[in-house]
This record gives sequence, structure tokens and C-alpha cells, in this order.
Amino acid sequence: MTYRKFIKEKENLALEHDKEESAVVILLEHVTGLETNALYMKMNDEIDESIISRFDEIFNIYLFDNKPIQYLVGYTCFYGRNFKVNENVLIPRFETEELVENILYRYDDYFKGQKVDVCDLATGSGCIAISLALEEKNMNVIASDISFEALNVAKENNEKLGANVTFVQGDMLEPFAGKKFDIFVSNPPYIPEDEEVMSLVKDNEPNIALFGGKDGMKFYRIILSGVKPLLKKRAIICFEHGYDKKEEMIKLAKTYFPNSRVEVIKDLEQKDRMTFIYVGDGFDE
Repeated sequence: MTYRKFIKEKENLALEHDKEESAVVILLEHVTGLETNALYMKMNDEIDESIISRFDEIFNIYLFDNKPIQYLVGYTCFYGRNFKVNENVLIPRFETEELVENILYRYDDYFKGQKVDVCDLATGSGCIAISLALEEKNMNVIASDISFEALNVAKENNEKLGANVTFVQGDMLEPFAGKKFDIFVSNPPYIPEDEEVMSLVKDNEPNIALFGGKDGMKFYRIILSGVKPLLKKRAIICFEHGYDKKEEMIKLAKTYFPNSRVEVIKDLEQKDRMTFIYVGDGFDE
């Protein structure tokens, strides 16, 4: 059997069990030790029986025990790097990669390559903080989480990937008292409590990192009502949020920062996924 046929059969099997077909390539890369490009170069090669055996052992757990493939292999790729993930942290999504990318773009426009202090609140695996620190050497990044277990994962990722992020434990804005930031970023829990969530996510990923109160806006209210003393004169606040929360985010931003420019950014699926608040002057419109 060729790799191509094997992948197709397993993708169909995943779909039959209401699982993500993308898990097949993730697991095959893990079992073979091949990166994506190298794997696709082997599409017409015959797949070895030993690879099939190791693949099926893990794949069957994914299919029948309802465990995320990222937890089973122990990592996920984010912004071109492998980050450790386990049941203590949320699995980073593609949309969050777009948040990182847009922060880097706006940093260039707003700060013109200056050294800046960056805060990442509710860091989880550390994927945002670490990616920013590695992509832009002029960013001095500090990140927080309420969970000790999540911070242990983030610290391990920080060391493994060679970043220099500072991590602190605490609830919401509490750990940052007395500090000032140029860029304040957060991808807090934002799923409304009564929203239906697929069991693969709800039954495995930490619920504390998923749900954001009755309407999904709880943590944005907490942040925006108290973040002003933590900002320098010119600063950017950067959020990821639910795709249907554009108007609520604009209203909330204007409540606490009435004189600041608010920009809602669409993701690659053309959904309103990010809100940036520009505090102070200097942004080139």
C-alpha cells in the first residue's frame, strides 16, 4: 500500500467516526519522524508494515477513546515550531497563529522597530508569548496563567525553543501590578457557558481555558476595566475572540478607551476574530 492510499483510507475512517481528518498526517509525521514536505515526497512509495502497526496503535486510541491527537503525540505545530501540549493546556488553533502574525505587523507600524514590553495574559502552552519573543528580538515578553500546571508546560516550551519569556502565576491582571506595557495581548477563554462544544474538546481540554462566562465576554470585561494603569502612554491591546462578538468588542473597547482607535480584524475564513485597540497617537492610518 502506498502512503497516498494509506492516508486516504485513514482520513475516511476518521470522518466516519466524526474525527478530524487532519489527525492522520499529524500522526503519520510523528510515527515516521518526517516533516510535512518530506512525507508528501513519499506519497507514491510503499508504506512499511512496522509504520502501519505503530500508527494504528495510536490511531485507534484517537478513534475510540476520544483523545485529541495532539495530546497523544505530545505536541502541536504552532507558527512553524513544535510546542508541547497535554491535558493541562489548550491546544493552540490556527486562528491564534493569525493573532501572532497581526501583532507583529502592527508592532512594525506602531512602534517602528523600537524595544517594547509585551504582556501575554492567560498564556497556556506559551505559544503566543514564545512565538512573539522568537520572531521579534525587540520584544521583552512576560506571560501569566492562573494554572501552575499550564505554566510548567509553557516554561518547558520556552526552554526547549530557546526563548527568553518570563512567566508569572496569578489570576488575570493581578501578577502585573506596578508594571507597564507597550503591547498587551490575551486570548482568554471565550466560549459562552451554554454553547455546545464537541466532546473531543470539552471532555479533554481544560474547561478553565475554554469557557468565558454566560456570554463569552467575562474576561474581556475584567481586562479592559482594569488594564489602563498597566499601559504606557502609547500602547496596543490585542485580543482573539469569538467570531460573532465584533459589536460587543467594539462597544466594550469604546466604553473604557473612548478616544482610542479600535480595529476588528478578520481571520483567513473572513470571520471577525481579532480586536486591536490603539492607545495614544502615532498609528499610520
